[in-house]
Amino acid sequence: GMEIDNQSTHQITEFIIIGFPGLQDHDRFLFPFFLAAYLVTLTGNMLILIAVKTSHKLHTPMYFFLANLSVIDILYTTTTLPKMLSKLLLDDKVISFTGCFLQMFFFLSFGTIECFTLVVMAYDRYVAICDPLRYNTKITKEVCILLAASAWVLGFALIFPAVILTAQLPYCGPNSVYHCFCDHSAVLKLACTDTIVNNILGLSIALTVLVIPCILILVSYVKIIISVLKIASGEGRRKAFSTCVSHLIVVIIFFSSACFTYISFRIPSVTVDFRIMCVVLYAFLTPMLNPIIYCLRNKEIRDAITKFSKVESLIPVTENI
Repeated sequence: GMEIDNQSTHQITEFIIIGFPGLQDHDRFLFPFFLAAYLVTLTGNMLILIAVKTSHKLHTPMYFFLANLSVIDILYTTTTLPKMLSKLLLDDKVISFTGCFLQMFFFLSFGTIECFTLVVMAYDRYVAICDPLRYNTKITKEVCILLAASAWVLGFALIFPAVILTAQLPYCGPNSVYHCFCDHSAVLKLACTDTIVNNILGLSIALTVLVIPCILILVSYVKIIISVLKIASGEGRRKAFSTCVSHLIVVIIFFSSACFTYISFRIPSVTVDFRIMCVVLYAFLTPMLNPIIYCLRNKEIRDAITKFSKVESLIPVTENI
């Protein structure tokens, strides 16, 4: 009796991030891939921010939301990747108790903020195509800020209770997190108590965050497609829809990889490594591809980046001092 009581009061103070359990010996091999992914994500999203900031042509709601998405993607990947890279390269796998839950909170929050931001962007495109005459009166600067801020507030507010409840559970060891970062479900498994409430709450939030935005985006796009089909000229149709295509591709990649990840966790035969790889791909693929998709598909952004790089190369160094 005494020993059990003693053990259950022993609260662990740190967690050990295992990474990919089956690929423990290949950390050094994985490092360059993750480093490259992180650098591409940072560079691509920074370029979008610079393009939107420096080009007056891009001072419109659509690009304001895109810049917002780039900020989210930079923060989203920065909550997990630097620590992952230091684990892969330096075998630095210990994370403090507080650090672990902060990482979990910010990772989940930014993922959620991204979901709602994609909804806001769909709404922006919906008004632009279905109600073009009232676009400027409906989507004002204040409305843009309000919509973007709502996504941030919702993201933090939805995730906060789940993370706080998980952090308050007793953890008496083992403290090895079978994941690349402090993922909610991976950490929850380590609690030495019944976690049914946490599991239900986690599931409810995950479904809310994925299903509601997905439905809202679908509704927007059904209405957009109906509107576009009513446009008489083929050129007009193409032009109207081309502003949506980048957003639509991003949405499809984001939600399909999220659902795939989610389903893989519900299939018992799926290996732990495959599950972790799914989450990692889902978490790093969208932030990395967003700028690439928008740059490939968007002439205005390409022009702004080219113009900026030319201007930079023309400015003598002395002027920058």
